[in-house]
Amino acid sequence: MADAIVTTAPFVLQLLDQRILPLKVEYIACRTHNDVADAIRTMVVRGAPAIGVSAAYGYALGAHEVTSHPLETLANHMQSVRTTLAATRPTAVNLFWALEAMEKACNALIPTATNTATVANALWQHACQLHQEDIAINRRIGAHGAALLPDHGGVLTHCNAGALATAGYGTALGVIRAAVEQGKRIHVFTDETRPFLQGARLSAFELMEDNIPVTLICDNMAGVVMRQRKVQAIVVGADRIAMNGDTANKIGTYTVAVLARENNIPFYVAAPVSTIDPQAADESDIVIEERDPREVTHCGGVQIAPHNVAVFNPSFDVTPARYISGIITQHGIAKAPFDESLREHLNQSL
Repeated sequence: MADAIVTTAPFVLQLLDQRILPLKVEYIACRTHNDVADAIRTMVVRGAPAIGVSAAYGYALGAHEVTSHPLETLANHMQSVRTTLAATRPTAVNLFWALEAMEKACNALIPTATNTATVANALWQHACQLHQEDIAINRRIGAHGAALLPDHGGVLTHCNAGALATAGYGTALGVIRAAVEQGKRIHVFTDETRPFLQGARLSAFELMEDNIPVTLICDNMAGVVMRQRKVQAIVVGADRIAMNGDTANKIGTYTVAVLARENNIPFYVAAPVSTIDPQAADESDIVIEERDPREVTHCGGVQIAPHNVAVFNPSFDVTPARYISGIITQHGIAKAPFDESLREHLNQSL
C-alpha cells in the first residue's frame, strides 16, 4: 500500500492526497511550511499522528526557506512558522506535541550553530526521526492491543486510524494488523464515517490491500451489527485524550461507544502517548473543530441537500471515559481510573 508520508531530496515532503482515495493514488509535493499547512487544513493528510509528523516536516521546511538569512533572524521566523502550522487543525493534539518537540530542538541548536543552514539540516533529520519513531510506536501499540481481540470473530472500527492516519502501520488498524499477524481470524466491520467517509474510502481500502476480511456498513448500521453479535470488540483511534480518559475522536465515535455499552461489547481506544493532553482535565478542555457545511450538503461534489439548509458539522465528538474499556498506548493498556494510569504512561515517555 502507498505510504501516506514520503520524503524526497532535496527537502521535499510528499503527501498522499487522501481526498481522492481510493479511486486515485496521487502525491502532493510540499516544499514550504505553507504548503504543509494547506495540506493539513484541506485534509490532504489527516489522522492525528500523521498530522503531527507532517507538521514536524513543515517546521523543518520553514527553516530551509531562510538558509541564506543571518542566524540571528531564525528564531523570529520559526515562531511565525509554528503559528501558521498550529492554526491548521485545533483538535488533534499531536500537531501541537510535534511542533513543541521541533521548537525545543531548534532552540537547542541555535546557540552553537554556525549558520542557518546547519540548523535547518538538523531539524529535517529530527523530523525524520519523529517519523520513524511513530512507526515503531504504532507497532508497539499493535502488539499490546492484539491480545484484547478475539481469536476468531468480528471487530468494528470507526473512521480511519490506520497506516494512512499515521506515519505507518496504524493505531486502531495497527491493533487489528498485529492480531492477524499473530494468526487470529479477524473480520472487520468498518463504519463509512460520514461526512468525509474515511471508513468507506480509507479503512476499507487499507484492509483490502492487506487481505484482511472487511465489511463496509453505514454509520447507522453499527447498532444492528452489535445486537446480532457480529462483533466481539471495538477499537478506534483518538485525536485528543484528556487526563480523565475522555477521548475526542471522529464524529460518531460517541454513538458507537454508547451502543457498545448497551450490547456489552468492549470498546477500546488505540493512540500514542502524544495524543494524551496533560493540559486537558476532561472533555471541557477539548476544542472541537467545525468544518465546511459543504461536507454535509455535498457528496463527491454532488449536492444532496436543499439549498441554504442549516448545517451542523462538528468534525469530532467526545466519548466519556466511563464508556472506554481501555486505552492502548505504546506502554500497554491504561484502564480506569484513567487519571492514574494515563499519568503513568506519560511518565514512561519522559
